[in-house]
Amino acid sequence: MDTNKSEDKAATTNDLTSQQFYHGTKADLKPGDLIEPGFNSNYGQRNKAKYIYLTATLDAAIWGAELALGEGQERIYIVEPTGPIEDDPNLTDKKFPGNPTKSYRSLHPFRVIGALTAWQGHSPEQLKAMKDNLERLKEQGIEAIED
Repeated sequence: MDTNKSEDKAATTNDLTSQQFYHGTKADLKPGDLIEPGFNSNYGQRNKAKYIYLTATLDAAIWGAELALGEGQERIYIVEPTGPIEDDPNLTDKKFPGNPTKSYRSLHPFRVIGALTAWQGHSPEQLKAMKDNLERLKEQGIEAIED
C-alpha cells in the first residue's frame, strides 16, 4: 500500500479507528507481521523494550526510521494496534503539552497493514542535530522513559 501525559500518568487512547498509525524502523516486515515488545530499544540503555511505539504523524515515523539502530534500509509501516495505546511519556511533558507529535506506546503488538514506499527524510543537517542532541541528553543522564 502506498499512502503517503499528563505529568504523572499517560492518557490511554482506545479509539483506534479514527487515525492512521505509522511505525518507523529498519526491520524488514510484510503485511500481517506483528511488531512486538521485547526487542532491544533504539533509545536509552537499549534494554529490552517493555513498550512498542507508533505515531499518527509521518514526520515522527520518519524520525523513528532514521534513528533506528542498524545499517538496514529505513522503512515506514502503516500499522494497527491490537490493544490499548497510551501517550508516549518521552514526548508528552511540559515541553510538549498535548502530544503534538501524536506519539503513542503500547504493551500490545501492532499489526503491519502496509508500507510507505515514497517519503522524504530529514536533511543531513537536521539528522546530525537530532543525533547530537540525543547524545547530549545521554551524557546528562537523561534517558528514555520505559516505566
